[in-house]
Amino acid sequence: MAKKIESYVDTSALIAFLDRSDTHHTLFARLFSDPPSLITSPLVIAEGHAWFLKRYDGTRAMQFLNFIEELKPLSIKAIGKTEMEKAAKYIRKYSDQTLTLADSLGLFLMDQHKIKSCWSTDHHLAITGVSLVIHEF
Repeated sequence: MAKKIESYVDTSALIAFLDRSDTHHTLFARLFSDPPSLITSPLVIAEGHAWFLKRYDGTRAMQFLNFIEELKPLSIKAIGKTEMEKAAKYIRKYSDQTLTLADSLGLFLMDQHKIKSCWSTDHHLAITGVSLVIHEF
């Protein structure tokens, strides 16, 4: 039997953990010190890599990728046309929000896997009723 996925990880949580200047660094440092089973999408990984590349440099971007590769409780879900189409439905449904495709894919994955906790600082990821970890501690 597969281990239950406990939380979805968004780009903002990864950045907060790896960037000591982030307001939420202390919380995410504690959470990532003993993480539960986690999922994310390739779009989140791409966003994080791009953020470190633009904000800092190629070295920090590579350190980000190294961290992702070493984070064993993290599962990166494969995304195909079907998943992208389902994610686009969230953008349409919540058109009053400024959802990115990465955000909407996260909403889809949380619904699909019945995940109730999201590691993120982005309030958009709570619009379906999922709890943001920043409000739990």
